[in-house]
Amino acid sequence: MTLFSLIFALLLEQWRPSGDRNRVILLFLSYADALERYFNTGVRHHGIAAWVAAVVPVLIVTGWIYYFLYNLSPLLACGWNVAILYFTMGFRQFGDTFAEIKEALKNGDLLLARKLLREWRGTPEDEPSSQEIARITIELGLIHSHRYVFAIIVCFVVLPGPLGPVLYRLAELLSERWGSREPQAPDAFGHFAVKAFDAIDWIPARSTAVSFAIAGNFEDAVYCWRAQAASWIDHAQGIILASGAGALGVRLGDSLREEGGQYYRPELGVGEEADMDFLQSTVGLIWRTLVLWLLLLLLLEIASWVG
Repeated sequence: MTLFSLIFALLLEQWRPSGDRNRVILLFLSYADALERYFNTGVRHHGIAAWVAAVVPVLIVTGWIYYFLYNLSPLLACGWNVAILYFTMGFRQFGDTFAEIKEALKNGDLLLARKLLREWRGTPEDEPSSQEIARITIELGLIHSHRYVFAIIVCFVVLPGPLGPVLYRLAELLSERWGSREPQAPDAFGHFAVKAFDAIDWIPARSTAVSFAIAGNFEDAVYCWRAQAASWIDHAQGIILASGAGALGVRLGDSLREEGGQYYRPELGVGEEADMDFLQSTVGLIWRTLVLWLLLLLLLEIASWVG
């Protein structure tokens, strides 16, 4: 049932993308903002209480509906899984923008490529070159494929029913909404939200990195993971980007020109500078990784039936 739910959700999302800010997510973010206004007193324990109040009720309702439907019919429970996956995944969410940037670079339209990248990344760029656009787009594609596809698959397999995808997506939203990747005081309101998401993403991030290595250049991916990932500020992102860069044979990271000056980032990967050809290679890596996960789930389903 896990494999079929996942396939149906992917097909539904391809047919009708849910979007990054669908109504369900907007409703939850409004609820999170209300909790922040009530709990944010500058005390760390209040941040923990707010996180629990935001996540636990949703998990309870989601799990109760699943088991209620399962007692009526496993097919109804499967339909509930599909609905949850549809609202927590987002394959088309990053795929369309990625393809538009690739097409703009192919046509030599740097202005359009810069505009699309600025809207996707949400930060101003100081007229990046085509190589910088390709490099940042590859990085965003790898991270988004992890957060909106592969991490959801891992959590869906690890936790019962639809609880895994819901927990991962809520934790990611709260970390983004309340937290910050800047150094935080231990008693900051959003400190726990960031730490909780880091803990929840520990297994998914490494699972994605391993799958990138298997689907690409395994030796280089493992080397970059071991030698370079720790230098990245966000360690989970560093693992994914280093493994992805090694699997592709491309150099990522490095300094960026942003408003206010240079923004230093460690270099990741080995091989050539990023260009338009590597954008297509990234698409191929992501699709091979998805097929790898589907084949793995198929084997698990067959083993379950045989058992």
